[in-house]
Amino acid sequence: MSALHERPDVLDRFSVPLYTVSEAARYLDVPDSTLTTWLHGYHHRPQARREVVGAPILTALPRSGTRGPVIPFIGLAEGVVLTAMRRSGVPLQRIRPALEQLDSQFGLAHALASRRLYTDGAEVLFDYAEGADDPGLVRAARELVVVRNGQRVFNEIVAAYLQRLTFDDDGYVRLIRLPAYEVAELVVDPARGFGQPIFARGGARLEDALALFRAGEPLEVVADEYGMPPEQLEDAVRIATRRAA
Repeated sequence: MSALHERPDVLDRFSVPLYTVSEAARYLDVPDSTLTTWLHGYHHRPQARREVVGAPILTALPRSGTRGPVIPFIGLAEGVVLTAMRRSGVPLQRIRPALEQLDSQFGLAHALASRRLYTDGAEVLFDYAEGADDPGLVRAARELVVVRNGQRVFNEIVAAYLQRLTFDDDGYVRLIRLPAYEVAELVVDPARGFGQPIFARGGARLEDALALFRAGEPLEVVADEYGMPPEQLEDAVRIATRRAA
């Protein structure tokens, strides 16, 4: 879904499915089950208690095949923001009502992947929570939002994740520096590598480097082949192995 016009040499950030659930979960360093809940929402009916329903909060597209990709670039960008909030220790079911209001508050779609979230999101979330009749939502908002220099801004964890996003002239994310990696600098750019993660240094696609390593080539040889520091490839292998375990 997009009324925006992409450059002809760039994959559409909104309408082209690029990542499976397991791939996106690995890039964001969250469990597959967590990402699935963000994509499809949840529906629980605890025994003798009121039904609990949560709407999807991450963009997904129709699946092209049994195991085909469903998440576009813009959905991965939204996932970075949700991961940041999760890392802050705030249960998303608490803050979900406020997140669901962002699109209408900003008057645009995909608010989680917009520059408006970066500039105005903390104020909007806090004000919405304060006006709601839900003490849990208020507490969650106060954990996400702090006052700095007289302004409400996101806490340090969320702010650090938002700095991993680069915005285009249309106000939406155009490049992501993936958060899962401690040493490797991996970016996702719809204009490069068909939207797949690439090493910032050398430009090699992550999956190409991993495939060569899995084929039996020594780590140092693969790193030299693709022009990247060996410690960055080692970090990427560590993440891939951990997620596969």
